[in-house]
Amino acid sequence: MKNSYRATLDLFEFIHAGILTTVQDLGRFGYQRYGVPVSGAMDLFSFEVANTLAGNDKNLASLEMTLAGPTLRVINPCTIAITGADMNPTLNGEKVGLWASRSLKTGDVLAFSSAEHGCRAYLAVSGGIHAPEVLGSRSTYLRGVFGGYRGRPIRKGDVLQGTLSDAKTRIRYAPPEYIPSYPTNLTIRVVLGPQEDFFTDSGVKTFLNSTYEVSPASDRMGYRLDGPRIEHSKETEIVSDGVAVGAIQVPGDRMPIILMRDAQTTGGYPKIAHVVSSDVNRLAQLRPGDNIRFEQIDIRRAHELIYQNMNHLSSLKKEIGERHLVPEFPDGETLMRFQGAIR
Repeated sequence: MKNSYRATLDLFEFIHAGILTTVQDLGRFGYQRYGVPVSGAMDLFSFEVANTLAGNDKNLASLEMTLAGPTLRVINPCTIAITGADMNPTLNGEKVGLWASRSLKTGDVLAFSSAEHGCRAYLAVSGGIHAPEVLGSRSTYLRGVFGGYRGRPIRKGDVLQGTLSDAKTRIRYAPPEYIPSYPTNLTIRVVLGPQEDFFTDSGVKTFLNSTYEVSPASDRMGYRLDGPRIEHSKETEIVSDGVAVGAIQVPGDRMPIILMRDAQTTGGYPKIAHVVSSDVNRLAQLRPGDNIRFEQIDIRRAHELIYQNMNHLSSLKKEIGERHLVPEFPDGETLMRFQGAIR
């Protein structure tokens, strides 16, 4: 999907920043060997769909909002799309539909509150959010203090710019059957290894047959889990080797840690398993206190799930491309009918 660009203009002024609002894209690739994490949107599915609804290429920078979103004032007219967790967005006090695009005008106030379901929401704007590229990406890496908006979360008073699209506005929405739910009890599929031999048979069984709770200490770097301890059979540390997003480390306290998008690139704790890549998006929507169980699958099944996920996203993008409604919402009644059709 190609974009035709106009000049960069101020888009939003932040009246409130939310708990953690950052600029993200699909991530920063090719630099892990230098110790630079991938970063990028935690829930890549919701991120890509938001860009599709906004009429963008899939990698244009968008806002990721965590647990509770910001309040922002529109400076220049634009088209947006909101996906992911339901943070009860309102426009000038009226509820806004999720998983759909809509137009904003100068002076509008878009406000988000706490997430009712899920953890992270995404706000894409037609033409993308403007931020300088750092190592080929606009994603914010908080620990490195680079990328995104000055390498940090959005703060009250910040003004974001966008590269607005010349394309004629079309209102798009995701069909209801493609919209994910965000349960508080989740089964995550994993492939054991590469160091499962560092754990006793009892330890592996504990891992696969227990319920773990997401700790409040979890963040974009990793999800710390509370629950039954996993027994090691060997040392609790190894010679540091490469780690990837979705790796599950078990350090000396015997409690698992799932590495997420901002994870370090090497680690010295044995890894009992890896989360299937498509399930990392589902993990991203868990909140502290939510529960996880693990289901072992083999590598062949993992590959099948990857292809299924790719086909699901491709089908959704095709559906969105065929479901153009009207150039603009002509009145509030039409907006209410539209929102009722997708909620």
